Amino acid sequence: MASKTISSIAKELNLSRARVYQIIDMLDDNERPLKDSNDRYVIDDSAVNAIRKYYANSNTKAKQEKTSPIDDKVLDIIRRQLDEKDRQIEKLTQLLSQQQQLNLSTNRQNEKLLDTTTNNNPLQDDNPSQNDDTDVLKSTEGNEVKTSKKGLFGWLRR
Repeated sequence: MASKTISSIAKELNLSRARVYQIIDMLDDNERPLKDSNDRYVIDDSAVNAIRKYYANSNTKAKQEKTSPIDDKVLDIIRRQLDEKDRQIEKLTQLLSQQQQLNLSTNRQNEKLLDTTTNNNPLQDDNPSQNDDTDVLKSTEGNEVKTSKKGLFGWLRR
């Protein structure tokens, strides 16, 4: 029987020496290698096979756990939620589009109203003989008369 070292087994299986020791500790008593008088493991072919077998089984279990399929019920729930969110997004997009169109039409109507009010009433510059609506005191034949204040938006009240 050929005796192997922990290091050679670790190199074969591409593991660390510490992991090989962990695997040996997890083996059954009848598969575990014996120790010699110096407290070193005497690893024979049966122990090497037991270590490889344990490592292969633990590797496949880990892969199966990592790639476990998602439960169909959970997947269906997630799909229904995603469909509902898509419908909500579509509805909100439609409402936003309607709001933008309404704002645009309102702005156009406001511009038309402003154009018609400014065209119907002559401006101060067009008719300089007309009284300007300022709060400056005017003197007419010695009598001081104060004109009424119209304010910034006084032209809207005409």
